[in-house]
Amino acid sequence: MALVAVSIVAIISMAALSIDLGSLYEAKSEAQRAADLAALAAARVISLEGVTGDPTTGPSDGSWADICGGAGSPASLAAINVAQQNLIGGAPAPIGSIAVYYGTNAGVGTSQSCTGAGVGFTVNPVVQVTVRQPNLPNFFSRVFSLITNGTATNSGVSATATAEVFNSSGSGSLPSGMIPPQPRCVKPWIIPNIDPGNSSLPFVVTATGTINNPGVFQIAGSGIIGENFTMNADCKPGAADCEIADGNIQTNPPGYNGGVLQYLPALTSGTPVAVPSCSAAGYQAAIAGCDQSTVYACGTTSGAQANLKENPLDPAGIGGDSPTATMCLINQLVGRDSLAGSPPYTTITYPFGIQAGSGNPLVQAGVVSSDYVITTSNSVLTVPIADLTAPLAGNEPTVTVIGYLQVFINVVNPDGSMNVTVLNIAGCGNSAPAGVGISGTSPVPIRLITAP
Repeated sequence: MALVAVSIVAIISMAALSIDLGSLYEAKSEAQRAADLAALAAARVISLEGVTGDPTTGPSDGSWADICGGAGSPASLAAINVAQQNLIGGAPAPIGSIAVYYGTNAGVGTSQSCTGAGVGFTVNPVVQVTVRQPNLPNFFSRVFSLITNGTATNSGVSATATAEVFNSSGSGSLPSGMIPPQPRCVKPWIIPNIDPGNSSLPFVVTATGTINNPGVFQIAGSGIIGENFTMNADCKPGAADCEIADGNIQTNPPGYNGGVLQYLPALTSGTPVAVPSCSAAGYQAAIAGCDQSTVYACGTTSGAQANLKENPLDPAGIGGDSPTATMCLINQLVGRDSLAGSPPYTTITYPFGIQAGSGNPLVQAGVVSSDYVITTSNSVLTVPIADLTAPLAGNEPTVTVIGYLQVFINVVNPDGSMNVTVLNIAGCGNSAPAGVGISGTSPVPIRLITAP
């Protein structure tokens, strides 16, 4: 009986200790999840606000400080908010226990502001987030005083995560050479390498992919980030298609005419997903849904194909594939999202704030109200930039994609054209190696690089 009594005490003690250790391991996993999501949230803000598109003047003109300039900046606040939304041990981590650091792959974890990170920060900005939960209750093991660095009533856990924002622009200078992105869900509008806000000079340098007009327009009065212009198809309205032989293409190659940047419809493949019911199948589905099948390979010859057999403006008199599908995508008929300060769209302020429209699914579901500031929107999309300096021939000519624009669709105009604001840009030139790249939903992808 004495042996049984002693054994019972030992067994109960180990069981009690295992419960506390199990709760600590669970809290450790929750802390890691909070840190991972927090780092990705800050990285997304950096990507969406065009920090990587402002490599030369960002540290001096204040645009970097506006985004990641300390604990009160939008990127840091996004990380802190997301970390607190993910409970650790049933409670949010205290704000003072969440630290956000900025740097590059060569060095991160020392500065809570990105303003002194140097030009290299724009090639691959790195965000490191440390989350600590110092107040975890111990249910049984406090009796045995076995928790190192704990108190009589609690112990803590911590986790660190690192996320990278990768912009291929300028990556040709890295030891590994050019590493082009390969974004998913790219919209089938191939635009020429012509910057409407920069005297029609190129968006990116063809040979290197370097951004030709870096900077934030709302701060410096020049720069591609925040630039506003109109896009329209290089097809004659009312024509059956865009074919060159029929004379239904307006200019060959397309350019910037009459205040409008002309685009070519792209040849799509596969079946898009998440296609809303307000759009039709085929070319419309690739616009209103997510076309994950069509590859727009950046920096390689024949990276994409145009489809001059399409006329996105006026097929069969239904209003046009592009305007119909785009209005469906951005919920224009029931209340589209908008950038803070618009309309008019020339008064958009920086940092960009996306305000939910009445047609936004979050508003429709009652999660947020109209004009609530959100972090993502169907109005944010990617279009490929191609080298269209030479005339095109045939119905499905191949083109060389040399970069991407990430834009916000402000509105679809009555004539089918689209007013857009540039959020970010990525270039890769025309000589990137084939078969490599970083995939993601954005032309400036984000990813966790924390060591396992």
